[in-house]
Amino acid sequence: MGTSDAADASAARPGDEAGALVTYELRGAVAWIALNRPSKRNAINDRLLDALGAAIARAAGEARAVVLHGNGPCFSAGLDLAEHRARSAEEVFHHSRGWHATFAAVRRGRIPVVAALHGATVGGGLELAAACHLRVADSTAFFALPEGQRGIYVGGGASVHVARLLGASRMADMMLTGRVLDADAAERGGLANYVVPAGEAPAKAGELAERMAGMAPLTVLGVLHALPRIQDMSEEDGLFVESLVAALAQTGPEAAARLADFVEKRGAKVAGPGA
Repeated sequence: MGTSDAADASAARPGDEAGALVTYELRGAVAWIALNRPSKRNAINDRLLDALGAAIARAAGEARAVVLHGNGPCFSAGLDLAEHRARSAEEVFHHSRGWHATFAAVRRGRIPVVAALHGATVGGGLELAAACHLRVADSTAFFALPEGQRGIYVGGGASVHVARLLGASRMADMMLTGRVLDADAAERGGLANYVVPAGEAPAKAGELAERMAGMAPLTVLGVLHALPRIQDMSEEDGLFVESLVAALAQTGPEAAARLADFVEKRGAKVAGPGA
């Protein structure tokens, strides 16, 4: 089943859980990373953010996919407001940029990350989920951006990444009115890729991660790094980059063998949903 140990072995401080703030387990080619402050609803403080960055960096070196989930009652209730302190505008700016850097390591890393979501996926927790490549929500999951009701503004990338998933108008609704989305509404809006019964998100996320771990690396590179950038390009520039990535992937070492398997009827054909 692989190895299991803490990504952050430093001693706990007041307000932290005893032990690691983030746990790490390697199961075959998939790294399982868990936020581990259950009594704090996995609220994100600076030390948890650092531990998460270390775990993601480790996974990039020894796994081919990641499942990211939360221990305890929820995925994450967001920024740890209990540790919030008065900051100058400059300090807030650099604090926000630190969140951006850690979440960019998830989004722009070498391997795909699947979030398994349950319970509160709120504020910074939603921003972290939006940094992942796929999101599996169970029926208990709910999504909110309460910063607007607290007199602050999002700082972990929601203005770009949550807005791109939901649309700016839906995100504005959440921030201006405090609207909370359940799992089904999140799926309809494009925030969740899959909705499953309560307690089943980790199993579904693991299934998807195993499937992605078997993908050809050059195809994964194209999906993780070219596809998001193409969305920001003009049509002609996007098509040009698509052609470049197609040339790279289709001349890679795994492409010939996989295509030959399909042509010679050794590879599985595409089947309909539920088949």
